[in-house]
Amino acid sequence: MSSKPAKIPKAIYNGDVNLNGFIISSAVLDDNRRIFSERSLATAFGIKGGGAYWQKKKLAGKDGSAVLPEYLSAKYLQRFITNELREKFEHAVLYTAKSGVEANGVDATIIADICDVYITAKNNGIDNARFLEVADNAYTMLKAFAKVGIIALVDEATGYQDVRMKGELEKIFLQELLLERAKKYQITFPLELYKQWFRLNGWAWKTENAQKRPGVIGKWTNEYVYDRIATGLLAELERRNPKNEKGQREFKHFQFLTDEVGEPKLREFFGGLLALAKANTSWRKYIEMVNMVYPKQGDQLSLNLVDD
Repeated sequence: MSSKPAKIPKAIYNGDVNLNGFIISSAVLDDNRRIFSERSLATAFGIKGGGAYWQKKKLAGKDGSAVLPEYLSAKYLQRFITNELREKFEHAVLYTAKSGVEANGVDATIIADICDVYITAKNNGIDNARFLEVADNAYTMLKAFAKVGIIALVDEATGYQDVRMKGELEKIFLQELLLERAKKYQITFPLELYKQWFRLNGWAWKTENAQKRPGVIGKWTNEYVYDRIATGLLAELERRNPKNEKGQREFKHFQFLTDEVGEPKLREFFGGLLALAKANTSWRKYIEMVNMVYPKQGDQLSLNLVDD
């Protein structure tokens, strides 16, 4: 259940994010969170809440309950909204805008989850004209922010990058992403991404694949995940987590990611990769799009891909 915080965070930087022509009001708060204005996000998707919706929202705010935003409130979308996403909206952000007015916002990284809802619904046959227009908007926005990451876009739009160290938009500092020593193992990679990779290659997913996967999956994980998140990240991970004489690594690479920056960045990246996977029907087309929205700096690692 959401409730009014004892101390309401304030916007210290604000600006508009342009996602291929869709304009969303954003802000950086004094607690370092990046948020989107809830009303602005709804407008970008092409949905305007009616009076009944906003009255319901107002009453919910008084008793501490949470109401899904109008762009996710349609009944036909409910089966595609995960419990994890619902929980995120239970922690919607009440903040004070630079104008001094209290406003409702959502964590900027949630946009990847919202786009995923629409893309999944479209792939499952939801096809009314109004929905398809919003789904197309979601896909267009996904392609825009996936190129550099939504956090970077918010920082650029608000001017916040000017107070950060020079070049951070182009290269996320490895000391913020990585730990010197591996932390305790916990499952980080979403199996759904691997299931989609199997589907795109025409492979049957079996229960044992959750623990044991073809060796090429590990190569693709390095190529399309770690080597795309930040320049030099994969090389540094391989240095800190070298192979032993048997050709095996003692730890999983993600055990070296920091809780504050590394793991959130990885989860944000997964959201984009998963949405792109669900939007494609073949591995080759998927990889073409990954290369377009997540370009890798430097030489590309050549892998044998399964033909369409």
